[in-house]
Amino acid sequence: MKTQNNMIAKILLMSDATWLRHANPWSVWTRIITCLPLLTLSLWSRAWIGGWSIFPLVAALLWIWINPRVFPEPKSTDNWASQGVFGEQVWLNRKVIPIPRHHFIAANILLAMSAAGIFPYAYGIVLLSPWPTLLGGLLMYIGKLWYFDRMVWLYRDMKDKVPEYANWTR
Repeated sequence: MKTQNNMIAKILLMSDATWLRHANPWSVWTRIITCLPLLTLSLWSRAWIGGWSIFPLVAALLWIWINPRVFPEPKSTDNWASQGVFGEQVWLNRKVIPIPRHHFIAANILLAMSAAGIFPYAYGIVLLSPWPTLLGGLLMYIGKLWYFDRMVWLYRDMKDKVPEYANWTR
């Protein structure tokens, strides 16, 4: 499952085995459902527990790092979640194996949409204001899920063109 050594993958220590474990739908869905809420609660906890909030923050960041490693390899990858993870790998490998331009443009727009949510989210976190926090979180979620859906499409397009990618399917 070799892909380009991407900076993010290096920082997160995402080996081929880790990517395959992350392709387990349990990993994908628990990540989607828990990571941003846990991070948000840990950041807001400074209002309730002050400096002790470092502990929930470290726990949330640890969960974000552990999540792709905690689940076993999937028995089947014939599902949306697994193929989205494979699409993310195809995306990270786009400098080695080019992808169709329409996927490149759409993915960048969706990543920008998701990134735009960081501004109201951070504003809300700093001021402990729920509405900007929720708005920013919603923008990040919508952008990320739409991007992830696009990665499924990208993987499905590329697996027919690149034998290595087709071999990821179980």
